[in-house]
Amino acid sequence: MSLIGETAGPAPGEIIKDATDASFMADVVEASRDTPVIVDFWATWCGPCRQLGPALEKAVTAAKGKVKLVKVDIDKNPAYAGQLRVQSIPAVFAFVDGKPVDGFMGALPDSQVRDFVDKLAKAGAGGPSPIDEILQMAKESLELGDIGGAAQAYAQVLQADPQNVKALGGLAKVYMATGDVERAGEVVAMAPPDAKDPDLDSVRAALALAAEAPSETAPFEKRLAANPDDHEARFELAKALAGGHRLAEAADELLTIIEKDRAWNDEAARKQLLTVFEAAGQMSEISRNGRRRLSAILFS
Repeated sequence: MSLIGETAGPAPGEIIKDATDASFMADVVEASRDTPVIVDFWATWCGPCRQLGPALEKAVTAAKGKVKLVKVDIDKNPAYAGQLRVQSIPAVFAFVDGKPVDGFMGALPDSQVRDFVDKLAKAGAGGPSPIDEILQMAKESLELGDIGGAAQAYAQVLQADPQNVKALGGLAKVYMATGDVERAGEVVAMAPPDAKDPDLDSVRAALALAAEAPSETAPFEKRLAANPDDHEARFELAKALAGGHRLAEAADELLTIIEKDRAWNDEAARKQLLTVFEAAGQMSEISRNGRRRLSAILFS
């Protein structure tokens, strides 16, 4: 007998169910457009699966319908496990709006399982999604110079969503920060050509600068020492600096040309400066300071 005023949660069969390859689209992908869905890939012979399964069920039940759990026996239903590149079990994926947004492999302590489910429940209630939280953490790590932490976070997002444009842009920026231009180019190539993202635009601009950069600065520095008004030497020096990701120094050299002769070579210095700003990031200190100095020159 229930108490008056007691709010009953959803029936267990509504929030926890077994799925097959045939029902996966309906039970997971389509269902996640309304409510976040956790998929537990398991097998009867897997000991850690027997440990994780009850913890997941308990946490999902406690969420009272804000999250659903779908269990998939990979021995009987291998198709989607293969598509998601499941290499070991238990493997858990969280789906929101038809896409995987988070996940983990192996058994976790009950407290971490609860945290995983609670975070997903908040995302379903209109809060930031788990993938958005990881992307924000990655961005902050990159800004603080924690290259390893940023790379790990972006890779975690790409494991769940290989086509995530923000993660691709961020990871490409990580490679540029380490000087690995080749890997940065490979990551950028994984994104759709028409993808729009500030980090992707930044890396594309940096790659363009690197592609046309002279390999050394010394010859141009020598020419400038002999003649400070050798704009061609200063322009080539700026290109070499930009190609080496020394963007602040490149901007200084280009602004010096503009200050001395803004129309030189069909405004080549100003055009190159805009590419440097894009490579640095439009909201970066380099771009903000450079735009202020450029405005002062142009309107003086």
